[in-house]
Amino acid sequence: MLHYFLTPFAHDYTVFNLFRYITFRTGGALLTALLLSFCLGPRFIAWLKKKQGEGQPIREDGPQSHLLTKKGTPTMGGALILVAITVSTLLWGQLNNVYVWAVLGVTLGFGLLGAGDDYLKLTRRNSKGLSGKFKLLAQVFVSGFALWAILHVSPESLSCKLAIPFLKDVFLHLGWFFVPFALCVVVGSSNAVNLTDGLDGLAIGPIMIAALCFTMISYLVGNRVFAQYLQIQFVPGAGELAIICAAMVGAGLGFLWFNAPPAQVFMGDTGSLAMGGALGTISVITRHELVLCIIGGLFVIETISVILQVVYFKMTRQRIFLMAPIHHHFEKKGWAEQTIVIRFWIIAVIFALLGLSTLKLR
Repeated sequence: MLHYFLTPFAHDYTVFNLFRYITFRTGGALLTALLLSFCLGPRFIAWLKKKQGEGQPIREDGPQSHLLTKKGTPTMGGALILVAITVSTLLWGQLNNVYVWAVLGVTLGFGLLGAGDDYLKLTRRNSKGLSGKFKLLAQVFVSGFALWAILHVSPESLSCKLAIPFLKDVFLHLGWFFVPFALCVVVGSSNAVNLTDGLDGLAIGPIMIAALCFTMISYLVGNRVFAQYLQIQFVPGAGELAIICAAMVGAGLGFLWFNAPPAQVFMGDTGSLAMGGALGTISVITRHELVLCIIGGLFVIETISVILQVVYFKMTRQRIFLMAPIHHHFEKKGWAEQTIVIRFWIIAVIFALLGLSTLKLR
């Protein structure tokens, strides 16, 4: 929005030329989201505590320490993240960009779905919200509509093609199968982040790390010169996604201030489903779906741990892990919560570096 209002004055005031550059607007989006989170956070958390009373219901079959340390903590803090991201993107982004609206649509759509899930958990006073089938269908519907818009404006040369990391100019033409594949990426990313959100600060750290990586990827993919130099696919207009990614980083930093152990507020499905869906959608637009699996390797591990636990238990009536997702396994083994969170952040950084290496190692 600021881009349209201020760039016309660049002829008289050269300082307004800055609003033409994605890099400047990316920095502005990050700082705006951060400040909004800091300013709105205290009052928003106080309002949540007043409305929710006993806070988020704690699973009785989970680690027993949670019944003592996390009882009474309000949830749905992801709404603070969504407000910060949305306002920052609308202020600093180019609003005629279809990709921007597609990502915002998925983010807000998944956020509303997560809010409904959180609300049911609060009103029913248990950890069961919306049914799994309903959530899955709703996610497919929202992401399917966004995917239709994305494919409508994507370059024909990249349509329905899957880029292979570490290989230059190598694409798999998936044809009609690209649609279900892309849906799996968006929905899978959303639910993988949701599974990771189980400890104070555990999910938001890797989310920010992944968003920071895709800030760089979006900018490079959307710049013809850099894309040709790095021999990666050029996607016109994808550079604007760097602004949303930066807003995610800023909003995440602001939220972490209140979510750091001991958390004053939980993200809830409101935030985790939305942020995961946003990352998945951005990866589809930039044609870095497989790179997301590397950068978000921690989310993949958490998801695999749940799948293995369920499948193995159904086959043998025994468990591989003491509890799934895997971060609860280490809790059961006696690791301190802060130790798990910091070590998992380190793992997330390692995966992020491996993912970014695909930009050059080809």
